[in-house]
Amino acid sequence: MEKGCSKATVRECRAWADKAVSLIEADQRRSADTHLLRLEVPALAGIDLYFKDESTHPTGSLKHRLARSLFLYGLCNGKIREGAPVVEASSGSTAVSEAYFARMIGIPFYAVMPRSTSGEKIAAIERQGGHCHFVDDPRTLYAEAAALAERHGGHYIDQFTYAERATDWRGNNNIAESVFEQMRLERYPEPSWVVMSPGTGGTTATIGRYIRYKRLATRLLVADVEQSAFFASYRDSDPAATWPCGSRIEGVGRPRAEPSFIPDVVDTMLKVPDVLSLAAMRVLSRRLGRRVGASTGTNFLGLCWVAERMRSAGEQGSIVTLICDSGERYLNTYHDDVWLKREGFETAAAEAAIETFLEGGAFTLQPEWCER
Repeated sequence: MEKGCSKATVRECRAWADKAVSLIEADQRRSADTHLLRLEVPALAGIDLYFKDESTHPTGSLKHRLARSLFLYGLCNGKIREGAPVVEASSGSTAVSEAYFARMIGIPFYAVMPRSTSGEKIAAIERQGGHCHFVDDPRTLYAEAAALAERHGGHYIDQFTYAERATDWRGNNNIAESVFEQMRLERYPEPSWVVMSPGTGGTTATIGRYIRYKRLATRLLVADVEQSAFFASYRDSDPAATWPCGSRIEGVGRPRAEPSFIPDVVDTMLKVPDVLSLAAMRVLSRRLGRRVGASTGTNFLGLCWVAERMRSAGEQGSIVTLICDSGERYLNTYHDDVWLKREGFETAAAEAAIETFLEGGAFTLQPEWCER
């Protein structure tokens, strides 16, 4: 018997869940796939660079795919119920997307997040009808989210545990299948590398598994951020690795190696200093003529590192990474010169180094890296 349903009302509980699944599936059918953009860099002759633009989802980020999968997973497992709230531990983008789906099916949504989360993301969650619940210590996010769900008789959706299992990694229009299908008519249709930064680890798990399922030669580079446990977990083969504080790059990096992070599907990892993520963000924003977020900067730095590696080896091919969200969410933080100075970020030298590389010079930025 489903939790929260008496014997007399189990049929009504099933009918509500069926309707909720139908609403989410209908929303997916109304939504077009996201674009795959090519960045022209003449100095990298024979190496083609692509960006899967996930900022064009209805809720503006890559997390829209994850939130849809998590809601369907919760509904089909009987965990999300009529009238009962859903609770998530999220620094912003996942919460924005989950609030969207909660409102769609008519249930309350609570996001447990660090007090330092950007005002733009808080406003975006509230515009979708979500409620924000703040903690001072990011390490308490998980426990507080579980406790809040218990207090309200709701469901803690727990993206960090369920991201890798809620998504069908074999296909069903997941992000990996979408990328490879969109690449099919390009000069180098099978990418040499896909580059991604880990938040939950769910997207890297999906991409890595899909590559192996389809028996592709593509390699997966995961670019971790400065204040995060994923890199150490991979390097040291330590699933219990931790980091003492939260990431300064919103949406990626975690103080622990999350259960959804599957290191065995990763070929190479980088540890990208935050100042390089922000410098790469600013360079890419200028090159695209539009602002991107800092996690996209992390991805772009990883892409440049891989491109240099290919160029030095005389290799040709394509590299694909993601635009995770729009920089418009960070006008008062990452894209604000006053904020950068106040936080101690001086990006000019790194920006110049990246621009020099894109114009044909050497790639002089060398973040720590590891491969198995």
